[in-house]
Amino acid sequence: MPNKRILFLAVILSAALAFAVEQGEGALRMVSGRVVDSQDQPLHKAVVHLKNSRTLVIKTYITEPDGSYRFSALSPNVDYELYAEYQGERSGAKTLSAFDNRKQVTVTLKIRTSK
Repeated sequence: MPNKRILFLAVILSAALAFAVEQGEGALRMVSGRVVDSQDQPLHKAVVHLKNSRTLVIKTYITEPDGSYRFSALSPNVDYELYAEYQGERSGAKTLSAFDNRKQVTVTLKIRTSK
């Protein structure tokens, strides 16, 4: 009889652990992309701003030589505002909605430069 109880508890604990792991993996998301100029050329050292609409905390990322940026470990239950700045110019703001259930989102930010 004790062996059946131990087996039963092991099965229940395994199921609970699998559920917790599955929930944890689906809990975070990422946004990445590129910052480009009017001619779709990458903008190196542009500053990308990511604003949490709930806490109003702003994270920044300075783009790589290919214009790329990346923000990870984002809450799926929060809206984020995303925009870039380069040499005094600013891109339009994009919203990453809590209703968007994709784990990985790609957003290109375009800045009109006065080159």
